[in-house]
Amino acid sequence: MSKSWKSTLKLPRSTFPWQSSRPSEDEPFILHDGPPYANGPLHTGHSINKILKDMIIRVQVQNGRRVIYRPGWDCHGLPIEMKALGTAGTKGLSLVQVRKQARKLATKTVTEQMKGFQSFAVMSEWDNKWTTMDRAFEIRQLRVFQKMVRHGLIYRKHKPVYWSPSSGTALAEAELEYRDDHRSTSAYVRFPLTSDYSEIPELRDFDGPLYAAIWTTTPWTLPANKAIGVHNDLMYAILRVDRYGLLVASSRIEALREFIPDAEVVVDSIPGSKLAGLEYRNKLRGKTAPGQPIIHADFVSADSGTGLVHLAPGHGQDDYEVCLAHSIEAFAPIDNEGRFTAEAYPDDPEVLTSAPSILDGGSSSVLHIVADDVIAIQVIKHKYPYDWRSKKPVVIRATAQWFADVGSIKDDALSALKTVKFVPESGRVRLESFVKGRSEWCISRQRSWGVPIPALYNSKGEAVMTDETIEHIIKVMQERTSDAWFSDSPDDPAWIPASLQGEYRRGTDTMDVWFDSGSSWAEIEKQVDVYLEGSDQHRGWFQSSLLSYVAAQKADGKPAGSIVAPFRTLITHGFTLDAQGKKMSKSLGNTISPEEVMDGKLLPPLKRKGKSTGDSDALGPDALRLWAGSCDFTTDILIGPTILEPVHNALIRYRTILKMLLGSAHEASRLAPLTRLDHIALLQLSETMEQVWDAYNRHEFHKGVGILNRWLSTDLSAFYLEALKDRLYCGDGGGAIEPLLVGLLRMLAPVTPVLVEEAWTNRPSWMVEDSSMVHPARQLYTSPVIDPQRLTHDADKLREDIPKLTAVHEAIKAGLEPARLAKQLGSSLQCSVVVTTEDEALISCLTEYKDELDDIFVVSTVSLNKPLPNQPAWHYTTTIGGGKLHGQVHVLPPEHAKCTRCWRYKAEEDEGLCGRCETAVEKHAGEA
Repeated sequence: MSKSWKSTLKLPRSTFPWQSSRPSEDEPFILHDGPPYANGPLHTGHSINKILKDMIIRVQVQNGRRVIYRPGWDCHGLPIEMKALGTAGTKGLSLVQVRKQARKLATKTVTEQMKGFQSFAVMSEWDNKWTTMDRAFEIRQLRVFQKMVRHGLIYRKHKPVYWSPSSGTALAEAELEYRDDHRSTSAYVRFPLTSDYSEIPELRDFDGPLYAAIWTTTPWTLPANKAIGVHNDLMYAILRVDRYGLLVASSRIEALREFIPDAEVVVDSIPGSKLAGLEYRNKLRGKTAPGQPIIHADFVSADSGTGLVHLAPGHGQDDYEVCLAHSIEAFAPIDNEGRFTAEAYPDDPEVLTSAPSILDGGSSSVLHIVADDVIAIQVIKHKYPYDWRSKKPVVIRATAQWFADVGSIKDDALSALKTVKFVPESGRVRLESFVKGRSEWCISRQRSWGVPIPALYNSKGEAVMTDETIEHIIKVMQERTSDAWFSDSPDDPAWIPASLQGEYRRGTDTMDVWFDSGSSWAEIEKQVDVYLEGSDQHRGWFQSSLLSYVAAQKADGKPAGSIVAPFRTLITHGFTLDAQGKKMSKSLGNTISPEEVMDGKLLPPLKRKGKSTGDSDALGPDALRLWAGSCDFTTDILIGPTILEPVHNALIRYRTILKMLLGSAHEASRLAPLTRLDHIALLQLSETMEQVWDAYNRHEFHKGVGILNRWLSTDLSAFYLEALKDRLYCGDGGGAIEPLLVGLLRMLAPVTPVLVEEAWTNRPSWMVEDSSMVHPARQLYTSPVIDPQRLTHDADKLREDIPKLTAVHEAIKAGLEPARLAKQLGSSLQCSVVVTTEDEALISCLTEYKDELDDIFVVSTVSLNKPLPNQPAWHYTTTIGGGKLHGQVHVLPPEHAKCTRCWRYKAEEDEGLCGRCETAVEKHAGEA
């Protein structure tokens, strides 16, 4: 039996302030947290967001920058308020009680979410967090609002806004989502003309009642009809239907005949300009109501409806604008819940006040009243806005609301975006389009959980809001808090400045939550390096932050050319979907929580000796983080067992390689000479680190991780470590293990910090005792991993050599395969290799490496142009590829016996030792 030489071998043996304190002359790198909403448990979308931010921060730490990243939370708004009401078990709470419940819920959720984020190994100033419900934050927000008031950017107006009957509040465009499958009851309805139209030549000879035909997809708005729009440049016609005439656009005659096939054209080519000024009667306005006008409207089209448009200025922005020019007031006879008020049908109010809400059958009730004038009804499917929180349809309703003037700052905002870097670049067009499409921002909400709009109202209901009144209110609020605005007695004089005479009351509107989070730049009060959120925030937080920051700069008198965006770089990520690309939802049963990923529950159970243990392979936060770092976040991100399996395998590979490197690192290697093989490994490491860092700094983490994985598999594991084993275990233990370990840990640090921390904690004792060694995650990434003076071979020459060595190696491996299939050998050490070539460049290269070729190719001996044996026991020949290279590789039986210590076939006799191992054993015996 062979003697064991284990005691003489160098086999692997290993037990295996987030920010540098070193001074930095640079400005700190600031990533401003887009606050998550504090209303529920974390999902995978939260994890991708926070992990991406964390990886960016960690990269900057390794760039030598001091970083600022404070976590924030968005804590006001309807979802929290509604959840708080549900938690309280009653909707009969006072405003003060609702606010107390909402604050309690938000506080609890912030604590829970913070623990979750910390479990993702996210580093941040957790003890220095901010929330939009902090008293100091609310005051800063009101100061921003005060600046905008001072600059004339805030005003109150009675006009149409998006209104959510399900939530009972006005909404901004950013709070909508559109569905393409909304069904509406559309109707063609006629209104009788009451004017004398005999003055119009084309109508002079028409005999009989004349009606204007309109088409609407919202019949419930007919009680609010105030005018009919025509286009001056369109031509109109009269269709005779039974004994009356129907006025329609000439271009829409055939469309109308689908419903009234017997209609006959009796008058044609009537200019729209001649119809403007006529009057008609709206039955729903009551018997004593005055006639209503037909007016010109630019948006009237010849391609839809009837060419005449029913105008309800209280229920449509375009209608409102055109009617405003004619001094026609907006009128919206519905209440907060979407039910008709008595003004909807004055002749018999109860008919509509007792009807279903406008979204639950109100249209049918209206059409029933005007049944005699209904030409046709059809159900259509079309795009329609929904409340993004309640997921129910919204309406447009004229109410008195507070607005921010976007129109006057739009150009400055667009100009500020020109210097912003967008990742991906497509985000630029998206954000610019949202800004261009806005002229004003409805910032008031009819809810109780939020920052109050500091408005006072006199006995006539007229609002007063000036720089002086806001300053007074802020001072009172600093003493009493924003809750006192709602809890103090309505006639408490403390809230009213002494300069105001008469009776005043405090308003009850609160600010849009987008104004809350949008003004969070006031926490820093200067432009920051990065904003990063999901792609839906182009219309939300990105836009509200930009507009409020630009408005504040204008209010401060900053010149137009020097106004900047609150961010230098704007990064957006996609949504997380399941492995099939479907949106996750509880109803589909395809939701995945971050905990499931970290616990390994989505993957097959662990196996021991080929049998399932039933236990999950919990790889912790690094599994979640490596998934985040491996995917292209600029598109939608898939997650599922098939996606996570390669992530799991990669983490196992990292751990295996780190264990080998840690166990194989010897202090003596710092003084050992570096071979050409070591130089190649260090060159490959240097080039890989450079490519990985370039990708990381461009926020292309998936590319960096891909480059790292290819290097690990091809260059480090399959090439260098395989070639180094003999020297590590049986030779001098030298090599480039330590710099390779440090370089690998630096590359892994932003993505898998827990693994890096664990590896560093279990580094060899001689590394622990070396006080000059800094934690890899805090090392300057670009600093040398090895003393440059130890590098004695030219890098360019090494780059030329690598393809030649690789070509020969591939040829050897190709020759080994048939030998293995023929069972001539198992290990590659069980052969000798002869390379025959007349290629001068190849000969020169192999000659330079002659002392290392057996290690590089992991065979027992390598000879160059040596005569081949006459009749070997076996012989396999392959051709060297690699383009211009020419030659052959001959794989032959070993020339010597197997060394029982290193297993190379270099011993002079069976069961003996090779010369190198004899020397090592003798040295070991002498030291024992």
